[in-house]
Amino acid sequence: MKDLKKWLTYGLLLQIVLVWLSSYFPKWIEKYYSQGIYIGLSKVFRFTYGWIPFSVGDVLYGVSILLIFRYIYLFISNKDFRKKSNLYSVGATLSIAYFLFYFLWGLNYSRENAYAKMGLKEEELTESQLEDFSKFILDETTKTLNQIVVNDTLPVVLPYTKNEIFKIVPEGYKNLQSIFPQYDYKPMSLKKSLISLPLTYMGFSGYLNPFTGEAQVDHLVPKVSLPMICLHEMAHQMGIGFESEANFIGFLAAYFHDDPYVKYSGLLMAYRYALYDLSKTNSDKARELFIKTPKGIIKNIEEQELFWSKYKNPSEAYFKAFYDGYLKINNQKDGMKSYSNMTKLLIAYKDSYGL
Repeated sequence: MKDLKKWLTYGLLLQIVLVWLSSYFPKWIEKYYSQGIYIGLSKVFRFTYGWIPFSVGDVLYGVSILLIFRYIYLFISNKDFRKKSNLYSVGATLSIAYFLFYFLWGLNYSRENAYAKMGLKEEELTESQLEDFSKFILDETTKTLNQIVVNDTLPVVLPYTKNEIFKIVPEGYKNLQSIFPQYDYKPMSLKKSLISLPLTYMGFSGYLNPFTGEAQVDHLVPKVSLPMICLHEMAHQMGIGFESEANFIGFLAAYFHDDPYVKYSGLLMAYRYALYDLSKTNSDKARELFIKTPKGIIKNIEEQELFWSKYKNPSEAYFKAFYDGYLKINNQKDGMKSYSNMTKLLIAYKDSYGL
């Protein structure tokens, strides 16, 4: 057993090197893992856990945290346990967890990006492109707003329960699949996270559990945000690793959805990112555009900001700094800022395919 733990620990170092090397072979990862092994794994996970009404992944994490605390307690308080325990025990555990993470989902960080898969042109954006796109998205958001409310001073209020939203949103991927067959989403495994409150305090609206394949959503968020959050996490389920691409694919699923409430949720997020990106280039033009924004849209944005402000706390910065580092390690050099790169993808998509 001791020798096995030793080899597993050494194996961790080998795995780290292999994962690093995988980023240099995106076409190979795309063909054999993301479009091969992973598709089978993800469907097995969704069939296995999708019917269970609660988050198995959250329970798994809860048990893991308890075991870690138990190990720490025994290590500090029990001399016999300290003698038996060693670095190889910890190393072996980390090695197994590392392997499972990358084999079950994590290698998607090394696949081809959306530009390559969709034949999009990747280029730096000009101020003019950002301004034109921001105006376009505002027009689209306003049109959708006016389909829902009697006048544009009123915010959008979704008439569905949160459980109903979970059932409605996957239809967007059916419509998207008719354009891009690779975005085939079935069966469904979308869950309300059991740790929604801690997630909110950490500043996160959802996550994909790589060990169970469940898309976890913070069910405390405003309903106007929920459809887009669901679609973002479902994109991760389909093997989209990069945050910007999960936003991008999630937006397309929302945009092509037949339900105007779902479409509005996606457009609202896209408008906020576009306006933010424009403000970094020309704050005056961003301010001018925001002044022209219908009050109904502004009220929905304020609703989102008010929600997150209620849970603002010092620990959020540490959790986001940790996740920023995690993203950078996994081929997303912009870290947390990579979420807003969806604007660049959307402009490239609009130029190639139209919206």
